[in-house]
Amino acid sequence: MAKSFRVLYVASEIKPFLNDTYVSDIVRKLPQGMQEKGVEIRILVPKFGLINERKNRLHEVVRLSGMNIPIGDEDRPLIIKVASIPTAKLQVYFIDNEDYFKRKTVFSNKKGKFHKDNDERCLFFCKGVLETVIKLGWAPDIIHCNDWMSSLIPLLIRTSYSDRHIFEKTKCIYSIYENSFKDKLDKKMIDKIIDEDIDEKMLSSLKSNDYQGLIKIASEYSDAVIRPEKNLNKAVEDSISNISPKNKVHKLPEGEKSVESHYKLYNEILK
Repeated sequence: MAKSFRVLYVASEIKPFLNDTYVSDIVRKLPQGMQEKGVEIRILVPKFGLINERKNRLHEVVRLSGMNIPIGDEDRPLIIKVASIPTAKLQVYFIDNEDYFKRKTVFSNKKGKFHKDNDERCLFFCKGVLETVIKLGWAPDIIHCNDWMSSLIPLLIRTSYSDRHIFEKTKCIYSIYENSFKDKLDKKMIDKIIDEDIDEKMLSSLKSNDYQGLIKIASEYSDAVIRPEKNLNKAVEDSISNISPKNKVHKLPEGEKSVESHYKLYNEILK
């Protein structure tokens, strides 16, 4: 059996807690498949207000909660919750904050309007994930980011968190899905990300304040990018075609071969 390694899965959703979508399905099956191969895993997702805490038996992890995360000029308290998936030996950690995640909608309000603070929610979630991992004292060999909500993690690992011993050997993989949005993010998003380790030049890909910008920044700072087998919309395809080097982008088979192909890629990246 191959040497065991550690993979942290980060996504916006996972079955059975939220949305019956393709992403929540993948993020449910992949960690279980890896765990069965002897891989050590952790899963982190946002605690959206739609997730029923009582029904899903979420409870706060007091020893992990209680720190503040700087977002722009504000400090926002981080609350960590945890629950288990009953049908699998999987624990899921939830990133929570009253201002960002209490509302009973995910990315758009009930009228279908994109939340104005989705940029801050994304940044808070990405920083919250990394802070939680530091608190857990669990050094991941790979952070597998799924979807745009986790797209700032590869950047943060290489900049603001690069001096953290726990991430010194960590590789980042970023998976792109067919779930782009047409809305614009807040035009001050870049200003909120800048800190003593991140200057404006590093964020030039994000200038468009949109989905493509997030894909670009995630791809730039990741060690590998996984894309769907079928073609995406033209703007996203154009963003992907500019990723360099070209061999950084992988099309992995979906369905039954998915676990095997991901496992192979993980091993290649760790070599």
